[in-house]
Amino acid sequence: MAFISDVILSVKPSATMVATQKARDLKNAGRDIISLSVGEPDFDTPDHIKKAAIAAIERGETKYPPVLGIVPLREAIAAKFKRENGLDYKAADTIVGTGGKQILFNAFMATMNPGDEVIIPAPYWVSYPDMVQLCGGTPVPIGTRLEDGFKLRPEDLERAITKKTKWVILNSPSNPTGAAYTRSELKALTDVLVRHPHVWVLTDDMYEHLVYGDFVFTTPVQVEPNLFDRTLTLNGVSKSYAMTGWRIGYAAGPAQLIKAMDLLQGQQTSGACTIAQWAAVEALNGPQDHLPRFRKAFEERRNLVVSMLNQAKHIKCPMPEGAFYVYPSVQDAIGKKTQSGKIITTDEDFINELLEQEGVAVVHGSAFGQGPNFRVSYAASTKQLTDACEKIQRFTASLI
Repeated sequence: MAFISDVILSVKPSATMVATQKARDLKNAGRDIISLSVGEPDFDTPDHIKKAAIAAIERGETKYPPVLGIVPLREAIAAKFKRENGLDYKAADTIVGTGGKQILFNAFMATMNPGDEVIIPAPYWVSYPDMVQLCGGTPVPIGTRLEDGFKLRPEDLERAITKKTKWVILNSPSNPTGAAYTRSELKALTDVLVRHPHVWVLTDDMYEHLVYGDFVFTTPVQVEPNLFDRTLTLNGVSKSYAMTGWRIGYAAGPAQLIKAMDLLQGQQTSGACTIAQWAAVEALNGPQDHLPRFRKAFEERRNLVVSMLNQAKHIKCPMPEGAFYVYPSVQDAIGKKTQSGKIITTDEDFINELLEQEGVAVVHGSAFGQGPNFRVSYAASTKQLTDACEKIQRFTASLI
């Protein structure tokens, strides 16, 4: 493998993609599998958005786009930030990428030098640390606690910051835990960041609209305007608009950063799919009446899954504020033995035996930087979730 670079050899495949593919393979082999591993809404893209894409094709909007994104979309992004978040970004402060993943990667690639550190609260989305490493930086995970709702404590953030810290990533609501920070919780974190002017903030707000009950979403710059000139505010249309396959992410931030990301993107993809961008214009500017329906369905599923998992032996499942994931602990299952004689020593053992014995696919928590837990995506039908949770209950009850 000497031909392949050391940095690529150091990167692990995405655990969510691995789990999802394993479930597909078993299904194709004839097994009855319920897959709760993929983070993708099971709803279809709203019709008015699909019609906007068709209209764009019929108008001939099929040429190369500007690298930064088409002007109507960048104007829609600036308007969205003003309307929903009270943030005064101009269209010139925005950039469109091929999904939120590309925005993140380009931000790191455009700013990272060898030895630069990126603070990442754990559990974290699986791609953050690998992206940092690919771009020459050093990921610095900070563990959180179930009893704190998997939220970063300000004193832990303060301790982790060094002279080498380049970025802090804040993802709320979180993938994989669903944890979301209240305004006061964010204020405690931004108070720390204000004291360290060399540290930049990358806020991943992809699940912004998927919060439940009386929870009110806020983004860090809303809470602390003094961070405006060193924050990249990331969002996208994939989760809230059921547009995962359209591959449109976007961000807004300081001019010097956007210019550097533009330069990089110009040598990389030359801009996101034009037709998908026109669909995203309609997503942001058009009717938003699907969102209450999405939220209601996800909230009902969340309540069902949390209730059923907490009735399972050896599992503790906190109630998250948003997204469509739960992150239960299987600490009490460690050391137990399956009916086949396998001793559960890790959360990966737990999820492998669950898949083998009951045909339920989930993702092990250690892939997200903190276990022993597992992630369940409740972006599935109520019947599938009920069946899966019953199987999980049966599996945990069988442990000796």
